[in-house]
Amino acid sequence: MPPYILVLYYSLHGNTRELARQIARGIESVAGMEARLRTVPKVSTVCEAVEDDVPASGDIYCSAEDLRHCAGLALGSPTRFGNMAAPMKYFWDGTAALWVSGDLVDKPATVFTSTSSQHGGQESTLLTMMLPLLHHGMVIAGIPYTEAALHHTQTGGTPYGSSHTAGSNSDQTLSEDETRLCFAQGRRLAQLALRLGAKMNG
Repeated sequence: MPPYILVLYYSLHGNTRELARQIARGIESVAGMEARLRTVPKVSTVCEAVEDDVPASGDIYCSAEDLRHCAGLALGSPTRFGNMAAPMKYFWDGTAALWVSGDLVDKPATVFTSTSSQHGGQESTLLTMMLPLLHHGMVIAGIPYTEAALHHTQTGGTPYGSSHTAGSNSDQTLSEDETRLCFAQGRRLAQLALRLGAKMNG
């Protein structure tokens, strides 16, 4: 099986999913690397939610094995009060076994998010999404300023990771700059995964 990057996201209105798809395009532009898109189920505010094992549409739910065997990780969530959404936090709260075994140590990771407004907490969400990945020993990769779109984007896009400004009705499509930055982020992550994998296996 060829190595793969796990693109793990939660999306309510489809905007974070579209970011994930564009990042996957960048990953698969690198020879020898595949993208594996996965999502997480919703959670209930009053009790543990019960969802079907396979969603009715879209990407399937992430398993511990998807995470354990990935060569790298792109993690995405919409912003909820400057932090990741509860379903994604709930998922990471259940990864203690992977932490104990050290399965994610030294693997590269990157993060991405979507908000309704330009100042809706994109950067704080990206930074706080990095915290569980650091606890797992992952190597965090952002977007360097050598990417030209980072200098002139008028919508989303940060050095901490890709982002999208979806609008108050969550119906704005990705801008050209946002799309370029997603692609660049995915490509860089795949290249780093190949390099780090070669060093670890060498």
